[in-house]
Formats: sequence, C-alpha cells, structure tokens
Amino acid sequence: MAKPTARRRINAFDMLLDYEQRSLAHVVGRPEMIEAPGHWRGVGFRLGQRRLVSSFDEIMEILSLPPITPVPGAQPWMLGVANVRGTLLPVVDLKQFLEGERTLVHEGQRVLLVRQGGGNVAVLIDEMFGQRTFNDTHRTELSGENEGRYGHFVDRAYRLGDTSWGVFSMSVLTRTPEFRQAAL
Repeated sequence: MAKPTARRRINAFDMLLDYEQRSLAHVVGRPEMIEAPGHWRGVGFRLGQRRLVSSFDEIMEILSLPPITPVPGAQPWMLGVANVRGTLLPVVDLKQFLEGERTLVHEGQRVLLVRQGGGNVAVLIDEMFGQRTFNDTHRTELSGENEGRYGHFVDRAYRLGDTSWGVFSMSVLTRTPEFRQAAL
C-alpha cells in the first residue's frame, strides 16, 4: 500500500483551510433573525373563540403544563406556582383573567413563559398554533378581537385566509396592575 505523498497532505490541508475560510466568510442568518421590511412574526394561540398572536420578543418559551401547587389567598385566575427547572413560576389562567371563564385543562396543554418585571410568569392558553408570519398586506381592521377586556391588550389584527389574528401584547399584560396583584 502506497503512503500518501507530502503533496497530497498539503492539498488536503489547504482544502480544509479553504473550506473553513469560506464558511466563516459566508454567515447566513437564521430565518427568525432576517429582518424583512413589512414582515412581523409571532406565536399563535387560542383563548376561547379568539385566535391571537404575540411577538416572539415577548414569549421566552413554550412549555407543557407543569404540576401546579395552589397558592392560598390568590385570585381565582392565579392557578398557583410551578417548579420549572428549579425556578418557581406563577401560573396564570389567561382566559379566566380576561373572560372570567376557567380554561379546560387537557393533556398536551401548553403555557407561554413570559418575562415580567421581578421574574417570569407562565400563562395558560387554550390551544397552541405555533409560529405565524404576517406582512403589511395581511393587516386588517379589528373585528371583535379587541372587545371587552381584550381591548387593552389587542391593538391590531392580521388576516391569513379566513382567520383573523389579534395581536396580543404580553408586555402590556405584565405591566397591568390587576395582573401584577394576584392576592385577594
């Protein structure tokens, strides 16, 4: 069996070096980091009959519903606290907070982990739809997405096909005094 010549080793090394240099020179952004004028992306979910979407900037993580320990003396919409990777998080039933109606818990239930001043909060939703991307041509007039208590949190809407998506501001929610005061 013939030994590789020094010439082949140099070529192989040079080839790997060339691959590295070209790889470092060609940095491709992840799709969620590419900013396109007029595009907006968020996480779609359902509360009651409303389909809503919140900005990726406001949702830190999407989790399965963790085991919850009730907190005595809390508002009915404050379900309790959950231990998520060693951190205690308050868990809020968002539909009950907004509509007064309890969310029916089922297997596969999801919570949205939202940043708020003083720590994070887990927000229970009815159903998760995942990522939604909109552009300026999808913008539409609000048609009920901001009725009742939703009016404080939904300021615009987008339409994809037959579905209207209200843009729900989690940052406004977490700054709302009533939301921040879960004690009775």
